[in-house]
Amino acid sequence: MSHRIMILPGDGIGPEVITQARRVLELVVERASLDVEITQALYGAAAYPEYKRIISDEALSDTFAADAILFGAIGGDAYDALPPEARREGGLLQLRKQMQLFANLRPIVGFRELADASSLKPERLDSVNVLLLRELNGGLYFGQPRGISDTDDGVRFGRNTMVYSELEIERVARFAFELAGARDKRLMSVDKANVLETSRLWREVVTRIGAEEYPGIALDHMFVDNCAMQLAGRPGQFDTIVTENTFGDILSDIGGAVAGSLGMLPSASLSAVGEDGRRKALYEPVHGSAPDITGQGIANPLAAILCVAMLLRHSLERADLAAEVELAVRSTVGAGVRTPDIAASHPTVSTREMGDAVLQRLAETV
Repeated sequence: MSHRIMILPGDGIGPEVITQARRVLELVVERASLDVEITQALYGAAAYPEYKRIISDEALSDTFAADAILFGAIGGDAYDALPPEARREGGLLQLRKQMQLFANLRPIVGFRELADASSLKPERLDSVNVLLLRELNGGLYFGQPRGISDTDDGVRFGRNTMVYSELEIERVARFAFELAGARDKRLMSVDKANVLETSRLWREVVTRIGAEEYPGIALDHMFVDNCAMQLAGRPGQFDTIVTENTFGDILSDIGGAVAGSLGMLPSASLSAVGEDGRRKALYEPVHGSAPDITGQGIANPLAAILCVAMLLRHSLERADLAAEVELAVRSTVGAGVRTPDIAASHPTVSTREMGDAVLQRLAETV
């Protein structure tokens, strides 16, 4: 079955890490003789000089038509300086919303090989294999009304609205129960039901879906502040976590301390299954554009490479190839190959050299 993949390197360190991820993707595609068409386009501030907007009409059309998007990063000073009209179409939040990428998967995996870079004791790392599901199309990021206004006496105030419908919660809850059923049959739903009405509805709906449709899955609930503390100290207790948009954004970054760096955290944003039997998908490293290290050649490309593994698993349905990429990453860091963010006491390598090391280990598996 043919698949179309759009690559949008974007801003900051995005192009640096996505270059290495593309090398890995192309090697796997060629070696496995996969029927894949790969297209790449400018995105973000890099696209503005040529198109006067963050993405061209043609690239935006190709993005919507693609089965999967491999995305780098967006943001930074150059992007923030663009006129608002340049960012009106094709922004990342818009892509997520328009493509209905409501399910954001963020795996948090403990690498014993990175014990010296992790905030956890080595003996706790092996038990860390958490899949955090973040609802991506609702909540504070999209709720209306929103904005900054002035009162009659000149006092400014900001407003954001957290809104969730029962249907939105049902959709992500079912996705979460399905994920948990394929793992350890344990699901932790995270909310703030002691304070927020949206969380009370969230807890009510998740509980009902679990009882009526997934009685074989053990469901528990936890307040988000407690979950943050537990993730930082004992993440091995969790298997699958589901939560709303803002909470998921924050909790998944705590996973960076567990894994050793945000440079180790990939993500996948998925739609519902369409009439063609496929899900639309966008894969991006969690770390963002990192303008403070852009252009220095020291960015960690492993999160982007692990995004390739997620693409292989969820879009191309090749879990075997995904496992090969994941093993290559693990063996690379196990051999002491480190970019500065995960170096600890090890010598450091460049972004390109880290990509070379992963490719070498992949080649050895032939």
